[in-house]
Amino acid sequence: MGQDQTKQQIEKGLQLYQSNQTEKALQVWTKVLQKSSDPVGRFRVLGCLVTAHSEMGRYKEMLKFAVVQIDTARELEDADFLLESYLNLARSNEKLCEFHKTISYCKTCLGLPGTRAGAQLGGQVSLSMGNAFLGLSLFQKALESFEKALRYAHNNDDAMLECRVCCSLGSFYAQVKESMKIALQHGDRPLQALCLLCFADIHRSRGDLETAFPRYDSAMSIMTEIGNRLGQVHVLLGVAKCWVARKAPDKALDAIEKAQDLAEEVGNKLSQLKLHCLSEGIYRSKGLQRELRAHVVRFHECVEETELYCGLCGESIGEKNSRLQALPCSHIFHLRCLQNHGTRSCPNCRRSSMKPGFV
Repeated sequence: MGQDQTKQQIEKGLQLYQSNQTEKALQVWTKVLQKSSDPVGRFRVLGCLVTAHSEMGRYKEMLKFAVVQIDTARELEDADFLLESYLNLARSNEKLCEFHKTISYCKTCLGLPGTRAGAQLGGQVSLSMGNAFLGLSLFQKALESFEKALRYAHNNDDAMLECRVCCSLGSFYAQVKESMKIALQHGDRPLQALCLLCFADIHRSRGDLETAFPRYDSAMSIMTEIGNRLGQVHVLLGVAKCWVARKAPDKALDAIEKAQDLAEEVGNKLSQLKLHCLSEGIYRSKGLQRELRAHVVRFHECVEETELYCGLCGESIGEKNSRLQALPCSHIFHLRCLQNHGTRSCPNCRRSSMKPGFV
């Protein structure tokens, strides 16, 4: 079966599927998969089979076709096809509640070089990762992923993606609410503070700042009571983002200054990086170049202090979506840099790298 006939049969299957003749559509697509000699056509029909089995709740079959699609994408050596196939693999594992695998495949998607499909599928990758974090009850990470997905939806006017993110946020809210109930029953103050912070972040992401502020206040009260200074930093960061949304940059900077003092006391570099990034955006919008440069310099100092940079090219790790490689000696580099370096020993400590692991 050649390229033209493959296209015709794929279209025939789509028409059957859209008219609710699902089994007939599957038969047509399966025959195409068996007889077509066109690799691009095979990739497309595998995508149809993945989607159909997902909507039918046949998740093991979905996974089977997703694995075959990955192999086809590798044969084609096309970054767009690889991104789409890894996303399908992530979704398949998400449906089967293999959440760690889902997160791993989503990170692979984000680490692929820039693709034409990236703008369209990036939001779906973030959504799938958020669902996986939610499945593992990692609420803060789940919310961060949902917020990224929502930004993709708004930037690309993707109403369907926005609808799916809102559904996931509903599930998120329900799980946090249940956790809050348990925390209240057992008098678990740290868990109560965490739940209040999550509630506040949810309302902030929805633009409901009137509800977010009191939740942040309640969370801060408990965090202060139990002496959780890092928790206070997270609360103040959320408050600062609310003030930015309210177009009150001076109040945002007040919250950032308090959070920065606490983060420095604790020695938490990641929080400091986030605060410097937020400050950069505020000073850039105000046109205050001296203050902007100061925070840019401090940001890079934090990066150096945390050694968040590649030992080969010197670029910061995390500023761009790049695939990383961890060696057995625990040193981490950009994958592309190690491939170009062409040695099996670690460039830093010269130990044999043996079999590296992917991050």
